Amino acid sequence: MITATPTHALARFGHALSDATRVRVLLALKDGPAYPADLAETLGVSRQSLSNHLSCLRGCGLVVARPEGRRALYELTDAQIGHALGDLIDLVLVVDPDCCGGVSVAGAAREAVRP
Repeated sequence: MITATPTHALARFGHALSDATRVRVLLALKDGPAYPADLAETLGVSRQSLSNHLSCLRGCGLVVARPEGRRALYELTDAQIGHALGDLIDLVLVVDPDCCGGVSVAGAAREAVRP
């Protein structure tokens, strides 16, 4: 493992946030550690899909797996990540609906309130 420069760390964070499922995983872990099976059920995704997203988030340095017997408990690597997510959630943005892949504000709002 290497320590990322601020530029690379922000790029990794941006990559992690570029996928709605990964965002939902991070928001779920912001509330506390969780097991992958529980996360998959809560988020309504397959375990395989969740495993791929958790692998990405581990590679980005945002989550860690803590072994517990035959299972692993996932959590944010640092409480500051949870604070940063909270700060980002508090932002109010006025967006061009035709920009950045056309993600609608209504669709983003529905996605944000999903468990």
